[in-house]
Amino acid sequence: MSLVYSHFSFFDFFISYFGVLKNIVSFNTVAEFNIFSSLESFFSVDKAYWNMIYHELLPTLTRGLLKSVLIIVPSAVLGLILGVALGTARVFGSPWLRAFCNAYTAVFRGVPLVVQLFIFYFGLTNLSFLIHMFNGTPIGDYFASRGITHFGIYLEPYQAAILCFVLCSGAYHSEYIRGALISIKQGQIKAAEALGFSKLATIWNIVIPQAFRRALPGCGNEIIYLIKYSSLAYLLTYMELTGEAKNFAARTYYFTEVFLITGIYYLLLVTIAGIILEYLEKRLYIPGFGVNK
Repeated sequence: MSLVYSHFSFFDFFISYFGVLKNIVSFNTVAEFNIFSSLESFFSVDKAYWNMIYHELLPTLTRGLLKSVLIIVPSAVLGLILGVALGTARVFGSPWLRAFCNAYTAVFRGVPLVVQLFIFYFGLTNLSFLIHMFNGTPIGDYFASRGITHFGIYLEPYQAAILCFVLCSGAYHSEYIRGALISIKQGQIKAAEALGFSKLATIWNIVIPQAFRRALPGCGNEIIYLIKYSSLAYLLTYMELTGEAKNFAARTYYFTEVFLITGIYYLLLVTIAGIILEYLEKRLYIPGFGVNK
């Protein structure tokens, strides 16, 4: 593959620099000269290759990176909110609500994420089996009376990915939140009730603030996982970082370079998320509560 660029590039500078330097610098040994010549050869012979990396590959992967961020950020925020709600309901909810939340958590933690993605994107588009399932019942008669023979819910790839990641991430967050909630001593809850706090006020003002601090490391770990499994969105034809990398590699056959840089991009995202989470842990730390910082 040969690429031609008419403008002066970063690599042109290196080629010119090495050429001038080789003429004015004296070398003490043959080895020094060979090393210097190898550097010149590295930048001059593969000029088109490096221009391809700089002008095509990096912009393509950066575009995919931004699309990945558009999935990761809302999924992380909404998933955490859902997880707090589910975890609280599993501890303090009514028996029926606890049973529903436990079943929800079991389903989304038990079914592989790829299968969930396919159900939300492909499966929801064809719900006609419900018509046949309820044939002869009032529900089936309702569909028949209106001539409905086919129906479904169509989601865009981005919408299906966000919905699936939020629901799945919320199930995992709920387990961390539930564990943190039951670790709060019952004496605090009874003391709040004795002071006239309602059950909702006790949960919101006393229990959840403490539990969230204890659950934050686990929830942060789930957010890190979310960053990595967001790469599955390309299976729904949403061209995020992995999707752009796969397409570029298939078109140019530079698989090693493409996926090495893709891995670096994901490592960058995880590092940034880790720094933010560490800051939150220190910011929310209360002296004498939890692990010392």
